[in-house]
Amino acid sequence: MLKGRLEDDRMLTGRGKYVSDWNLPGQAYGHFLRSDRAHAEIVSLDAAAALAAPGVVAVFTGEDLKSALKSLPCALPVKGRGGMELLNPGRPALAQGRVRFTGEPVALIVADSAAAAADAAELVSIEYRDLPAVVTAAEAIRDGAQRVHDAVPGNLVMDYESGDDAGSKAAFAGAAKTIELEVEISRVVGDPLEPRAFPAAFVNDQYHLYTCTQGAAIMRNQLSAVLGVPPEQIRVIAEEVGGGFGVRFNIYPEYYAALFAAKNLGRPGKWPGTRSEVFLADEQARDVRARGALALDAQGKILGMRFDMLANLGAYLAPTGPFINTIGIVNCLSGVYDVPASYARIRLAMTNTAPMAAYRGAGRPVMSYALERLVEHAAHELKMDPAELRRRNFIRRFPYRIAAGFEYDSGDFDGVLDKALAAADWKGFAARKEESERRGRLRGRGMSTYIEATGAGFAPQDQIEMRWGDEGILTLYAPTHNHGQGHETTFAQIVCGVLGIPLESIRLRTAGPDFYLTGNATGGSRSLLAVGGVILLGAQELVKKGLAVAAEELEAAQADIEFAKGEYRIKGTDRRISIVELAKRNRGALDLAYQNKFGACFPNGCHIAEVEIAPETGEARIVSYVACDDAGNIVNHQIVEGQVHGGIAQGAGQVFTEVAVYDESGQLLTGSFMDYAMPRPGDVAGLKLLEHPVPTKLNPLGAKGVGEAGVTGSLPALMNAVVDALRPAGVAHFEMPATPRRLWEALRAAHRRAA
Repeated sequence: MLKGRLEDDRMLTGRGKYVSDWNLPGQAYGHFLRSDRAHAEIVSLDAAAALAAPGVVAVFTGEDLKSALKSLPCALPVKGRGGMELLNPGRPALAQGRVRFTGEPVALIVADSAAAAADAAELVSIEYRDLPAVVTAAEAIRDGAQRVHDAVPGNLVMDYESGDDAGSKAAFAGAAKTIELEVEISRVVGDPLEPRAFPAAFVNDQYHLYTCTQGAAIMRNQLSAVLGVPPEQIRVIAEEVGGGFGVRFNIYPEYYAALFAAKNLGRPGKWPGTRSEVFLADEQARDVRARGALALDAQGKILGMRFDMLANLGAYLAPTGPFINTIGIVNCLSGVYDVPASYARIRLAMTNTAPMAAYRGAGRPVMSYALERLVEHAAHELKMDPAELRRRNFIRRFPYRIAAGFEYDSGDFDGVLDKALAAADWKGFAARKEESERRGRLRGRGMSTYIEATGAGFAPQDQIEMRWGDEGILTLYAPTHNHGQGHETTFAQIVCGVLGIPLESIRLRTAGPDFYLTGNATGGSRSLLAVGGVILLGAQELVKKGLAVAAEELEAAQADIEFAKGEYRIKGTDRRISIVELAKRNRGALDLAYQNKFGACFPNGCHIAEVEIAPETGEARIVSYVACDDAGNIVNHQIVEGQVHGGIAQGAGQVFTEVAVYDESGQLLTGSFMDYAMPRPGDVAGLKLLEHPVPTKLNPLGAKGVGEAGVTGSLPALMNAVVDALRPAGVAHFEMPATPRRLWEALRAAHRRAA
């Protein structure tokens, strides 16, 4: 039985190599001078004093890079209402003519030391002409609002719709009851453990970027578009990466500015990013206002759904930003419910805030939150048990095509619900609530029955390679990067399950200067089901390839050779050779390159949360949490549990503590851990994790993906529990985050109204 992950010994003993551990011969150091305001014209920029400072090699500005680099790419494979195309105003490496959010890079100072570069940045003189800033999406689309970009009228880059507009309107016209709810999915900062950093170099006509990445191939393609060179001329290198969560999926302006500088100076450069820069300039996420409505018949059957959403995409379009806020939201538009007609309209607005992009769940938690908050609210309005209302509307026939066009292939929503209800002791809640009241606590219960789409990816294929080395070591090359998910262990389990070799004899490589693969990055819970599926088939092909080699070694006909438990054997005899020994004797003969692609799957689950709130202080704590998830077939239960637990904690962080706040001038008020509270160990108490696997036939592993299940289920479940606890105290509506102060203020206001 596997006791730990293959990665763990290396990590726990400090032998992992993160991006700041890389150093290149003769490297200089970079420092990015950033805008201290949200919106202003650059009247003048004088770098003469900085250039004269000790140790300074060069100072680059937006004007220096203007003709050499193209804009960061961003595209959307769908059109909006009336055939509208996505409006992408472009994003330069360094600000050109105007700054558009606090923290935008304005100049790159290169010096012989990091300290010299930072000191010289203080000497750059910039004169600004301030412009009005817009910081919320609602503010940005008002008539007469200041434009973030002159090329984007009304600050609206896309007005998107999906589903059945006419059918849903007809459903509402004939409904016995309609329910509406407006909710806000607050803005968060990704904040991976490892701040962004890099060495950048230009070597033998090749660009080399050592950085935090979720997948080298995706970053390489994005860099190709900006630098104007073929992807084959670019290498993205990484070993360990301290967290991704979606905000390490794309390239950032600092990356291509540094590569330009490395080529221009003929010298590699290193940038050690800081936590402050993570808060200011990393991609942020969520920040969507959603108004939802249900049309129901007299028996509580949902006849139609409608959603109107407004998303804040920040000052520039990140490559994934428009996609995850359109297709990423509607790919599970009607959830787990059998709804005849559903429709969503989503408007994407630009503001003077940090750009928005993917973050764990990449749109699906937004849809899950809007829908599951609405369904729970409907149950309250109808005076129905929330579980019964959901059960009454479940999909029970598969495949099932939703109004947005996506097709669910499998599921057992009743089975998942039943298992969760039993584990949560659903019927015993009233007694627990009374016991909490005796202790002066408000107790609430919330549920979500979520579904999400995983695994699609942008690349046409996922390539893998298997190469045998000395001492029978098999190196596996794959495009998805491992940054906490345990790919090294899980992929090795798949390979050794086919080849019958020891787990410890398999190595994983995902981003290096010595190989070139195409494929999809880690993201969308796709690594196991998609790349793992390719690895499984590749390992099976390797076994087939070895039959001919084994036949020669054993001096037998290939038809007489069989493979089992890591050995080729002549049938009916004891003449055999292990696959490891065969590879040693025939170097390169058993190496393999393989490619394939597997598409989207639909994991789902039921999460049930209970919280207690202390009215005197507003402090809330989770006292029980049950998660029953259908992730399809599971390769490593320990890793799956870790992924679900981490996702639940991430959802709890957004519900109870995390929120990125800008003031009206566009200054980030939550720019450090002094003001931005992360979830802590122990925040999710009473946790029970259950599995209800319904294998999919859409990939050879039967896996559906699990990396984002926890957050997709926990956001609405936890907030529904908070609202349920507040309702008896007279709080009719409450928005995240449920911080002690906000809860206390809401309870005090309700008390004053009652008095």
